Amino acid sequence: MKITPVHSFDELERGISQTDKSFLLLYKSGTEQSECALERLSNITGADSRVYTADVNEVRDIHGRLEVTSAPSLVIFDGGRVVNIMKGCQTESAYDSVLAGRLPGALAQAGDQKVKQVTVYTTPTCTWCTTIKTYLDQKQVRYREINVASDTSAAEAMVRKSGQQGVPQTEINGQMIVGFDKNRINQLLDIK
Repeated sequence: MKITPVHSFDELERGISQTDKSFLLLYKSGTEQSECALERLSNITGADSRVYTADVNEVRDIHGRLEVTSAPSLVIFDGGRVVNIMKGCQTESAYDSVLAGRLPGALAQAGDQKVKQVTVYTTPTCTWCTTIKTYLDQKQVRYREINVASDTSAAEAMVRKSGQQGVPQTEINGQMIVGFDKNRINQLLDIK
């Protein structure tokens, strides 16, 4: 496996245009999760894949253009377009499976079915918000996080949808779940 740092979106675009399958690890240097993801990816030797890396502390034009809101995230490209994203630090075997083209769990379903739209409404001090994000990361579910403490219009929209002000709230294909209701999340995401 070849790991290549990139320093701009243009540089990434040139690289991914040269192969059918390629990968990008967006990470934030100095954070535990990102350091974990970098180390585990670096330990994989058997995969014959092209992996690019970009530190969001230094490279500012990639994550916005790809609409990636958390680091670390492994972005999976096929034919130059994003087909999926793995968030958080994964096990070496999970990374190895993805790099070898064997997509685990929710990632495998994404290619076969329409990807579910998942939004998690959070605040920075909410411990259950962290629990929900960790759970979705472990299940390799792609989601968008909205911090309602800093986005009043999003907070108002959340209350209109659910009738509740508390967080976490998770919206899955338009259906609201208040709190961490694991059974309901599993049901709506088809997690067995």
